[in-house]
Amino acid sequence: MLKESLYYSKILLFGEYGIIHDSMGLSIPYNDYNGKLLFSATPDASSKDSNLKLEKFLLHLEDLEAKGKLPCVLDLKKFREDLNKGMHFDSSIPQGFGVGSSGAIVAAIYDNYSQDKIASDANMSNEEFIGLKKIFGTLESYYHGKSSGLDPLICYLNLPVLIKSKSEVGTVGLPDTSTGKGAIFLMNTGSTGKTQPLVQHFMERCKEEGFRKMLKGQFKKYNDACIDAFLNKKSKPLLTNMKGLSKILLEHFKPMIPQVYHKLWQEGIDSNAYYLKLCGSGGGGFILGFTEDIEKAKSKLQGYPLNVIHRF
Repeated sequence: MLKESLYYSKILLFGEYGIIHDSMGLSIPYNDYNGKLLFSATPDASSKDSNLKLEKFLLHLEDLEAKGKLPCVLDLKKFREDLNKGMHFDSSIPQGFGVGSSGAIVAAIYDNYSQDKIASDANMSNEEFIGLKKIFGTLESYYHGKSSGLDPLICYLNLPVLIKSKSEVGTVGLPDTSTGKGAIFLMNTGSTGKTQPLVQHFMERCKEEGFRKMLKGQFKKYNDACIDAFLNKKSKPLLTNMKGLSKILLEHFKPMIPQVYHKLWQEGIDSNAYYLKLCGSGGGGFILGFTEDIEKAKSKLQGYPLNVIHRF
């Protein structure tokens, strides 16, 4: 029997790429999109495609098991039986948009087939959080080449998660959304991003001393200060540090920002009307925006679809 659970998408508010190098990260569930495992009596093209993709993931897991590298005990025999019965992942989560489409699949497979499962619980110990994140990182690496495991963790728990360091992870309460003028929004680029080549590019850049120094210095400083200000409802420091972070991303992460958005990104910094940042690995999908006045940002970004996800 498959679980009836829905696995929701997520938004990495802060920490993209930086969490690979020990910056803080803050990720939140995003309930506008979700997916679940289903059987289909009359499969259509979409469910057949999903079934085939799950089959490839299963082959990867079987290979890991054969090599003794599977990070948890999964009932792969049952997984195969269910695939043969037409199981697929029915999802509204857009792929390549930085909102956790592969994370939701990994969470669903772990939840349904793990035989030594760490139960989803906000009161887990730090060791259990780290253990789960590590398991999910290994499982999701099939999709991205290298994974922090954070996306499946959020999708599995459906709770906001704060990463303080590689060895300290836990759930966190978010500030209540208010009716203030300030807002965090998603902007849809309308094109998909490919995570794996961008992560590979990032890992190559990390071999350069100057890039590593920037990550551990400026990037970490602004990123961690943004998280602290957001969680403590300090909108002015949030926007000040967000401006610094937005500048650094435009200067050092250009390949992750679609070319047509470079000018728009700079205009936000120059006018202070809004500040843009990556949502996930970038390359397309969604871009995150922060503004002290959402109406002003909307007028500056006319013609671009914006979706407000938090007010302050």
